[in-house]
Order: sequence, then structure tokens, then C-alpha cells
Amino acid sequence: MFRILLVLFVIVPIIELWGLISVGSAIGTLPTVLLVLATGVAGAWLAKQQGLQVLRLTQLQLAQGQMPTDVLLDGFMILVGGLLLLTPGFFTDSLGFLLLIPYTRMMIRHLLKQWLWHLIRTGKIRILFRR
Repeated sequence: MFRILLVLFVIVPIIELWGLISVGSAIGTLPTVLLVLATGVAGAWLAKQQGLQVLRLTQLQLAQGQMPTDVLLDGFMILVGGLLLLTPGFFTDSLGFLLLIPYTRMMIRHLLKQWLWHLIRTGKIRILFRR
């Protein structure tokens, strides 16, 4: 857990600052700021569109008596992708866009499901059913 927090709070901001400084020195300060703002706005719009689609799919599957497991994972990834796009920086924006594009999200969802099943099989995650 400490390693994850270290990456989130120390290494990722250093990478973001390096990227912003590099891009800023290459194209200028104002274009860099406008590019960061544009990715934030585009990401918020895309996250809203994808989120509404996931909400409609969830309602449809629940109405048909199906468990919307894949759709709920998609909703989680869209939320994380939207949050990543709202943070300033190009590294997090790239990860955010990968989570918001349906095709890449499908591949990431597949990997996420494999990882979760591995955690369940090894006993690191337990699922209890109560009546």
C-alpha cells in the first residue's frame, strides 16, 4: 500500500511536472496551458457522454433481470478516467483517455477481470454470501 501511495503522491506529480515543462519549452507557455485546459474540457465532456451511456445500459440490464457486472466495471473506469483527465498533466490525460475510449476500456476491463479473479482464487479477496 505504501508503494502505491508513493507513486500517486510523489512519482506521478514529478512525471507530470517534467512533461509540462518539456512541452512548455517546446511549444510555449500559453499553448501548453490551453492544451491542458482543452484536454480537461474534452475529458469532462467525454466522461459525461460515456457515463450516461453506462447508466442507460445499467438500467436496461437491470430491467431485463441481468447483473450488469461489465457495465459497472465500465462505469468505474469512466469515473477514474474522468478524474484523471481533470488533473493537469499529459501523463494522467493519456491514461484518462485510454479509460474513456470504449475499445481500450474493453481491453483494460478484460485485464481487470483477470486480476480480480486471480485475487479471488488466491484468497486475497473473499466473497461472503449471506441469506
